[in-house]
Amino acid sequence: MSRIDRRFAALKAAQRTGLIPFITAGDPAPEHTVALMHALVEAGADVIELGVPFSDPMADGPVIQHASERAIAKGVGLADVLAWVTAFRQRDQDTPIVLMGYLNPLEIHGYARFADEAVAAGVDGVLVVDCPLEETQVLSALRAAGLQQILLAAPTTAPARMAQLCEAARGFLYYVSFAGITGAGRLSTPDIAARVAQIRAQAKAPVAVGFGVKDAQSAKAIAGFADAVVIGSALVERLESAGSAQEIATRAGEFLRPIRAALDER
Repeated sequence: MSRIDRRFAALKAAQRTGLIPFITAGDPAPEHTVALMHALVEAGADVIELGVPFSDPMADGPVIQHASERAIAKGVGLADVLAWVTAFRQRDQDTPIVLMGYLNPLEIHGYARFADEAVAAGVDGVLVVDCPLEETQVLSALRAAGLQQILLAAPTTAPARMAQLCEAARGFLYYVSFAGITGAGRLSTPDIAARVAQIRAQAKAPVAVGFGVKDAQSAKAIAGFADAVVIGSALVERLESAGSAQEIATRAGEFLRPIRAALDER
């Protein structure tokens, strides 16, 4: 059983909703990325979604685009991200880590090489935004090495395709709450609830909901019907101007703890 599977099994047994914060690796300060990851866990994160900086993050809104630009300007690359996961694992062997990114850096690195290095570092899953279900064969080396490929579903996903995604999903299925980019704010909770209920009835994996979740109130609303809540742009924006390791950890904790508390109140 993978770390992701164990974590969601534990959440289900405790009747808790998972909290999955997203950060861009290397932002706001590359040297404090590992400390930030530990701060997220201390504030209540169940899974960490670690964004791999990319020059053309087409699925992301301005906040995460700019975070990628800042990290790239500081020289952050895939090798750095894997090194930070390795360092994180020296203290934390339990919290699942999912790398979120795009095909291009993996292809340049080499899929088989990346798979081996990611597993050795302690990565548990990958969410490759621009790799649709029909093209997942290119990531076969990752799955063969033991990485779980996190698949995306959206309100525009047709029923037949949704059935395929639910069948193929491993780790968790990431449901994009609306058609658009990360960080936008068009949550319609009743519509999302109805859609997620349909997906959970079919899916072989838990369902996490993201895009547009900004604070404790919106997270709590999603928690009533999802297995986990993903929150990214609002957190990345909160961290943007932080400088020291202490300030980064403080901002992360102040942002995430109320969300964790709200999820546990439901």
